[in-house]
Amino acid sequence: MIQATNINKSYGTLQVLKDVSLDIGKGEVVSIVGASGAGKTTLLQIIGTLDRADSGKVSIDGHDITALGERDLAAFRNRNIGFVFQSHNLLPEFTALENICLPALIAGRPFDEARRDAMSLLDFFSLQQRAGHKPAALSGGEQQRVAVARALINKPAVVLADEPSGNLDTHHARELHELFFRLRDEYNHTFVIVTHNNDLAAMSDRQIVLRDGKIMK
Repeated sequence: MIQATNINKSYGTLQVLKDVSLDIGKGEVVSIVGASGAGKTTLLQIIGTLDRADSGKVSIDGHDITALGERDLAAFRNRNIGFVFQSHNLLPEFTALENICLPALIAGRPFDEARRDAMSLLDFFSLQQRAGHKPAALSGGEQQRVAVARALINKPAVVLADEPSGNLDTHHARELHELFFRLRDEYNHTFVIVTHNNDLAAMSDRQIVLRDGKIMK
């Protein structure tokens, strides 16, 4: 599903990633772990097309994303990759339902179709009664579940999560972690998760350890 080959990335004179290669299969839940500054988020952003490597190649589901121009890259990202961040980044002026619909509307899908799929996701996450609430009226755990639903609205093959439970208490963090595995089991999503949470890392199918910009074998 995801192949990265000899990825290098520098910012000025600082080389953050050094010949990083990895292969992640369809339906895997993989955690990327390591100390702060090891290059975890940079690697996730390159896999997710939010940043470009200085050299190397990234393929997702057989598509060489390093060969795409900016417009095609944005379209590919919208259709094929879902993102979950530590700060859920919900738009405060929109309801939970509207936040979830946004990526589908950006993709040009009809509103009625986007709304139907968003309501189905809210039901899956037991949030159907919160559809009309804005983020300020939701708990932290509810906001993060809405953010996950938003990541899934276009039925992406890959979901990338950067410290997804970093702002949650232990109970809600555990719920979120279990949710990822339910989603994998039901829909065969591939999850790549950057985390410092040892419990989540231990639950994953596999851990990739980064140290000083390199994968430790």
